[in-house]
Amino acid sequence: MGKINYSRVILGGIIGGLVAGFLDWFLNGVLVGQHWENAMKSLNRPNAFSGAFLLCLFLVYSIGGILIVWVYAAIRPRFGGGVRTAVYAGLVAWAFASLLPGTMDAVEGLYSPRLMLYAILAGIVEILAGAIIGAWLYKEAESTAAYPAAAPQATH
Repeated sequence: MGKINYSRVILGGIIGGLVAGFLDWFLNGVLVGQHWENAMKSLNRPNAFSGAFLLCLFLVYSIGGILIVWVYAAIRPRFGGGVRTAVYAGLVAWAFASLLPGTMDAVEGLYSPRLMLYAILAGIVEILAGAIIGAWLYKEAESTAAYPAAAPQATH
């Protein structure tokens, strides 16, 4: 069993996180942006995409992407490498980051159930896309100890 290649976890996680963050911006900011603006107004909160907000968003998605690729690397020996395993890792992240909090926000009445449904569905798209891309960039660490020494050549 190979060791986790942490440099590839970080690379895949950051790239996957950027993809997920872009999709979040597009799905929640562009397609559903008016619904979010109305929800924020009803809470008497500003809905401004400031530089600080975008920096925080980049950091959150980068850290989330790194965690997803780390989970992928950790479960790879059991489930094998590939898209299916990346989807498993992404579904775990989606449940914790989107499904459960979004459901609670809807149940508590913080946001409308319709808006939370949109956010949860957008979350599965963005997180799975980021997980698949991050996992695609992940490669196991190569170990020279894993390869046996060359056998001596027989002379004829």
